[in-house]
Amino acid sequence: MGASILHPYQQRYIDDQSRFKLAMFARQTGKTFTSTLEIAEDIVACELSGRRTRWVILSRGERQAKEAMDEGLKLHLRALGAGFEAYESDFRLADNTTVKALEVVGKHGSRVTALPANPDTARGFSANVLLDEFAFHADSRKIWQALFPVISKPGLRLRVVSTPNGKGNKFYELVTSETGGWSKHIVDIYKAVADGLPRDIDELRAGCGDSDTWAQEYELEWLDEASAWLPWDMINAVEHDHAGVPANYTGGPVFVGVDIGRRNDLFVIWVLELVGDVLWTREIIARKRISFAEQDAELNSVFSRYHVVRCCMDQTGMGEKPVEDAQRRHGTSRVEGVLFTSPNKLTLASIGKQTFEDRRIRIPLGDTPLREDLHKLQKTSSPTGAPRFVADSDASGHADRAWACFLACNAAFGPEMLIEYMTARDLPGKALAPEPESLRRLPEDDAGFRSRIKDLAL
Repeated sequence: MGASILHPYQQRYIDDQSRFKLAMFARQTGKTFTSTLEIAEDIVACELSGRRTRWVILSRGERQAKEAMDEGLKLHLRALGAGFEAYESDFRLADNTTVKALEVVGKHGSRVTALPANPDTARGFSANVLLDEFAFHADSRKIWQALFPVISKPGLRLRVVSTPNGKGNKFYELVTSETGGWSKHIVDIYKAVADGLPRDIDELRAGCGDSDTWAQEYELEWLDEASAWLPWDMINAVEHDHAGVPANYTGGPVFVGVDIGRRNDLFVIWVLELVGDVLWTREIIARKRISFAEQDAELNSVFSRYHVVRCCMDQTGMGEKPVEDAQRRHGTSRVEGVLFTSPNKLTLASIGKQTFEDRRIRIPLGDTPLREDLHKLQKTSSPTGAPRFVADSDASGHADRAWACFLACNAAFGPEMLIEYMTARDLPGKALAPEPESLRRLPEDDAGFRSRIKDLAL
């Protein structure tokens, strides 16, 4: 691949054959495209000389690993005229769960494996390694501890590429460290455009609509995490490929949070299913400027499709009537209105944060508007010293998704209610079926969890 089809910053990265190399590129400037091209060229060079090479790509999730293979490596190999076979298999982790492993094998035995990043997957190979979007990997430091001994064999190369994601991760430490040994390629949107990348910077900035997002994703600034209620690392740790997919609902008890918005803010329904002691996000419905009738229809659909045990709704201001209507349709035992007073908001936010800290929730992976909404909420103090939660309002709303999430967590952790229902065993003329597992909340006697929520609120 010649310099004529690569921008200069991409060619400089490709030409750099340092053993330890990292790249911090702005969004949509070709990080994965460029780094997988280096792997493809290495495969071709090795196979032409009768040698084999071995690479592992660790991505933030299964979908991202597939994109690195399909839209990166395979694309380059075809363009270079290299023959290969592609395979998919299961990789078993230490806890006996499995993740998808994608492999490309060259005609003479060179091999590339792409996997979701995990300390187990990082430990399982002796190979050249590409850490793709490393700042977004859950447990980035544990992954690093497991990985680095693997690539200690002389000659093995390590590539780390990402955009920034706050200061609380290993990628930040690598980029900002003054110690030697690393070749660093830093390309913000201005440098990329100066090198020929066809982008309209003013149009992108206006379309972004959020100064923090622009600063981090395009200008590569490290945002201060001190005031963020949910730091990036806490958000990264609970993302999962299988979250946010309604088809993954297993029929278990469901807890719902509803944040009411009518004009400028979003109307959001957050659906959580309790599986074991983990709350899995099954669906997030976010709508803007829809009528109250449409909001009612969306909530009715959720109640019809899921086994809803409890629903907590924002009852503040315009929420009074939607809450009353929902209680009339679905019962006061299942629908609870929550007034957004300062003490109530502190309780909601504390329950939500503790759920994230203890990793008892799973949220969709790589949903940028969702991530930004969760991260924008900040805790400040009023002139009297009382705690306040603030969030800049932008095109994505006013942290509406975050409050819907916290309301759903509150629905799960609230006081026990007796839910009366009749099983199939009680219906005359029905064949007996296994008794369904009783609907239950997260344990009321989880004293440790509740004590930490109290500490957060103080």
